[in-house]
Amino acid sequence: MVSWDQKIESFRMRIAAYRERKLRMFATSSFQTNSVVLLHLIAEHAPDVPVFFLDTGYHFPETLRFRDTLQETLGLDIRILRSPVNRLQQRDSDGTMLFASDPEHCCHINKVLPLEPVLLSNDVWISGVRASQSQERAAMGEEARGRHGILRYHPLIEWTARDVHYYIQEHALPTHPLEADNYASIGCRPCTRKLDLNALLDDRGGRWFGMKKTECGLHLDVDTSADGSAA
Repeated sequence: MVSWDQKIESFRMRIAAYRERKLRMFATSSFQTNSVVLLHLIAEHAPDVPVFFLDTGYHFPETLRFRDTLQETLGLDIRILRSPVNRLQQRDSDGTMLFASDPEHCCHINKVLPLEPVLLSNDVWISGVRASQSQERAAMGEEARGRHGILRYHPLIEWTARDVHYYIQEHALPTHPLEADNYASIGCRPCTRKLDLNALLDDRGGRWFGMKKTECGLHLDVDTSADGSAA
């Protein structure tokens, strides 16, 4: 069994260092099973840090119920963000919904755009991205500079899927109800499918299937050239 003492102490020390520098912090979460590790760490060691959830209007109802369950059980300060663009206006010139015709733009107006004011009014963004999830995320490191100069902190960057699994077990944390139905990475309903057990998929398997798309845009524009804390 993995000992979590060192990982947890690292998180506590980093949060304490940000507090000492009087940096304004926030976190984001998609409220999947993998999300509960970061959420548990925040609840235990930084309960005053707000957690933003980007409600696109396309989430599975199970995700919304899971979010509410975690808010109640962990006592999180969850804040909801929504796009300034009405869903009825999220169509292309032919009238097709953007999630079908232009998923990049759909993600931009439903995820990237609503988060902009939060980035501009804070100093540190705490995110649960992990290196094993994609090549892009593997290059990020524990700290990096993001859009608008935000300092990104990735406390789980070196955690493996095995680490996440055993942490959830050891702390008896709940799991997303759709995971038992072969959903590996759960996003918006139109762009998420069940895991193909016959395919070799990474931790993001099932998202934007058949497209050359692996990110919603929130975790792009990250400066991986140097230690973010030095910027």
